[in-house]
Amino acid sequence: MLYNLGLLAFYAFATVAAIQILYYLFFFSRVAFYRRTFENDIDPDTECSVIICAKDEELNLQKNLPSVLLQRYHDKKKPAYEVIVVNDNSEDDTKYYLRSIEPGYPHYRHIEIKQAAKFIPGKKFPLSMGIRSAKYENILLTDADCKPSSTYWLSLMSQGFTEGKEIVLGYSPYEKKPGLLNKVIRYETYFSALQYLSFALSGITYMGVGRNLAYKRELFNRHKGFTAHHHIASGDDDLFVNAAANSRNVGVVINKQAFTYSEPKTSWKKWFQQKTRHMSTGKHYRFGHKLLLGLFSLSHFLFYPLFAASVFYEPLRMYTLSVFGGKLLLQSVISFMAMRKLDEADLFKFSLFMDFFMFIYYLIFTPALMFKSKNRW
Repeated sequence: MLYNLGLLAFYAFATVAAIQILYYLFFFSRVAFYRRTFENDIDPDTECSVIICAKDEELNLQKNLPSVLLQRYHDKKKPAYEVIVVNDNSEDDTKYYLRSIEPGYPHYRHIEIKQAAKFIPGKKFPLSMGIRSAKYENILLTDADCKPSSTYWLSLMSQGFTEGKEIVLGYSPYEKKPGLLNKVIRYETYFSALQYLSFALSGITYMGVGRNLAYKRELFNRHKGFTAHHHIASGDDDLFVNAAANSRNVGVVINKQAFTYSEPKTSWKKWFQQKTRHMSTGKHYRFGHKLLLGLFSLSHFLFYPLFAASVFYEPLRMYTLSVFGGKLLLQSVISFMAMRKLDEADLFKFSLFMDFFMFIYYLIFTPALMFKSKNRW
């Protein structure tokens, strides 16, 4: 009986380890070995509209908006882009700040929404208004609390619109701060990006992040905007990309000068609320995407418990340790290279701890897939 249980545990452990290894080799290595040459100081071939939705974001706009307005994206010494800030029923002094800076930036304007849209929670309505009023075909999205990492952000992201590409995915990490919470937030953000960027590079795009995301306005109109999920508070980025992406129309830009950085949450409670809201949209993904993501998450979740069950079975202990060590070695190599690409190399020394922490993460956040998202930003 014990022999059969031990053998069964080992085979189950070897199976989930093999699944993990396949994901790292076939998918995640694409970010680790990503190579693409970008040019910085060039005249853009296409004009672009940057859209930011803001709700009570006066302080964040004061800190971050100038970096968006001063991008090196010019044609014959004139800005070849516009910046539109949609002020969505702010109750602070956002509107006064947005009005005060208009004279200094001819390529900037703002839209004020004074009445909330009924039955359309979140920022889908203000974002739709911004896209509708945009002058240019290429739409680049970011948030009020995001700051481009360089003055070449717009130029680099625009280069993702190569022939046939209608969606461009970028990376938006969080600022580095002291403390465990910051490391957990940054690692989880990196780990999510490793998945959605790798899948996109494999031709299986399932999401994008609105803090650094671009797409064609014609694509937005062709898919009737957010109509299919306008009743869901979140999902203005990932659900739209999940529906509109195919194996040929998505480009990926991984360049440290093309990132947008955000301020991380400062309490576990706020971060938990944020992640629960974001994860609640996952149940609306396409079935094939849910299957691929679910298989990876399940194998990741089972890896450590099955290792613990297998390692006590003495006849196969060396085989168990070999599988365990081989998987972690391959994972470490690919993770180290991917972290360097995404400017998160300082997290590598915590990566094995964080990998085990993901076991707890799945226990905490998987139930969010069962709940409805709250009707708020």
